[in-house]
Amino acid sequence: MLDGGASNSSGDACCGGEEAADVRRDEGDACCGSVPVRGPSETGEEPEARPQWWKDAALLPSAISGLFLIVGYVLAWSGLDISALVTQWIGLLAGAFTFVPGAVRGLLHGRLGVGLLMTIAAVGAVLLSHVPEAAALAFIFSLAEALEDRAMARAKEGLRALLTLIPETARISQEGGDTVVPVADVRKLDLLRVGAGERFATDGVVVEGRSSIDASAVTGESIPVEVGPDEPVPAGSVNGSGSLLIEATADGRENSLTQIVELVEQAHARKGERARLADRIARPLVPAVLVAAGLVALFGVVVGDPWTWVERALVVLVAASPCAMAIAVPVTVISAIGSASKFGVVIKSGGAFERFGTIRTVAFDKTGTLTQGHPQVTEVRTVSGIARETLLTWAAAVEAASTHPLASAISASVPNAQVASDVSEDAGRGVLGRVDGRVIRTGSPRWIDPGGLRTDADELAEAGMTVVVVEADGGTVGLIGVRDELRPEAAETVRMLHAQDINTVMLTGDDARTARALAVEAGIDDVRAEQLPTDKADAITRLTAERPTAMVGDGINDAPALASATVGIAMGATGSAAAVESADIAFTGHDLRLLPAAIAHARRGRRIMTANIALALAIIVVLFPLALFGVLGLAGVVLVHEVAEVVVILNGVRAARKPAAVRVHGAMAQSV
Repeated sequence: MLDGGASNSSGDACCGGEEAADVRRDEGDACCGSVPVRGPSETGEEPEARPQWWKDAALLPSAISGLFLIVGYVLAWSGLDISALVTQWIGLLAGAFTFVPGAVRGLLHGRLGVGLLMTIAAVGAVLLSHVPEAAALAFIFSLAEALEDRAMARAKEGLRALLTLIPETARISQEGGDTVVPVADVRKLDLLRVGAGERFATDGVVVEGRSSIDASAVTGESIPVEVGPDEPVPAGSVNGSGSLLIEATADGRENSLTQIVELVEQAHARKGERARLADRIARPLVPAVLVAAGLVALFGVVVGDPWTWVERALVVLVAASPCAMAIAVPVTVISAIGSASKFGVVIKSGGAFERFGTIRTVAFDKTGTLTQGHPQVTEVRTVSGIARETLLTWAAAVEAASTHPLASAISASVPNAQVASDVSEDAGRGVLGRVDGRVIRTGSPRWIDPGGLRTDADELAEAGMTVVVVEADGGTVGLIGVRDELRPEAAETVRMLHAQDINTVMLTGDDARTARALAVEAGIDDVRAEQLPTDKADAITRLTAERPTAMVGDGINDAPALASATVGIAMGATGSAAAVESADIAFTGHDLRLLPAAIAHARRGRRIMTANIALALAIIVVLFPLALFGVLGLAGVVLVHEVAEVVVILNGVRAARKPAAVRVHGAMAQSV
């Protein structure tokens, strides 16, 4: 509503600046100012759940109003006029209690809201001896407000659910034994003992033990992930069957989960372009309606029939009230953003959500976004007489002591490999060592001649691999191809985007040959390689000028491009702080298939917003002349107008439904 009185759900159209926002901020308004929701770690209490509708005290005034209104009608039909009038007055006062005080407060602060229009209409109806109509108006308006409150509360339940993922206590491992402390007291670098089935109190890195973790409630990824030493675990995820000792990488109060919650709270405090459009229509409409009603009443005085036209002025006042307009967008936006947070998509503002629904091009960073972010051995070529396993064993032995990413990939391909002796490393050229009496050397083709494997080396390089040549006792014995592989779902994601008529682009700092090879696998035609951060930002600026463009990245080097895009999307809300800060949307997980699903979710939300705004305007356009010429009386206008408002609310709540793609992928993961 533009002015909801005691209700706490008014849209931003009611705010009227900072002064007005301050009046309602203590009431928990969803749009006029975000109210931080405290988790159990800060208050010691569980977040309050939304009660069932028959137990919701906020619906009580409306229920009382409706009950006494019906009883009043029954008594009137029975001929008990005085008793009917008393019960109708009780119904009127019970309904008016929910919006009249707020309307008066708004008027004192210079705000003209729909609640004020309804107050004037109710008072006028009483003065004209239309108490039943005034009671009906109060009942339906208060009920619409209460239903809007419940819609807002439902949209925020995803945020409350995130907060409940934080346990109240954690076990800190110390020399004298384990100590149980409140989660708020956990500090970075503390060693935490996490038993089977327990939740992680904060982000950490595994120090000891192996287990699987269920991070579905945090990241939206349903398949448990195996973790061991030196591997990260996110706050709020559930440990599997093994006991783990982790080193906290964040405080109990400030971790990836609380960061996600803060981002969702920001979304509740901001509005999108289409919401501002609704406000621009609704705000001037309120005083315009008051002026129109005044002119109608003045016309009655001029023609000598003041009472008839004053009554019509009151009906016009109700008919042209932009109730539905005020709530057409906020309910939809908050419902959609709250729903998105539940499947791992954190949208930082209503504006970002609306722009997200217009996207026609998606630009991907390569490393860590389209790819898995760490190199792997993907192919091995050997000379005759040398087995693949032998070649890898020799290479892993000499690379074991190196910290180079390629060395790590080769070592990882041979678990528990022996370590070479007499190892020496020539930085940038290769590593030399002795294995089983042989002198083994590994390095780049630029420094070690592939010999008879030159053609193979070119083929591997053309396929986007970094080639490592292995030499034994001075002769080339094989090649190892290492590449940062595409994510398993990358090609499927690109196909899903193309099916939605969305173009895809790859932006990367890698060399053109590697970028093209991976782009072909992913199904991306437009490849722009060897891009510096400023080059990426310039490319995004040009793409955005042509059509709405989203940039997807996860690193500091992506931050300028993320900020330049129509919508910037950070992969992993716990990744680069610069990327997350620059982005409009953050994915808490790394499943790229959430991207086309989230775009479909945003498009659907925009369609619902458009329908709501069109319906709200249609209500005013249709009812105004009917009220002006006396076709509909006050009771009829109140009924049609407020029922239509309820329809707008229910339509907006539909935006909370998860995209079909998310439900399908979730079912697939669970079946596995």
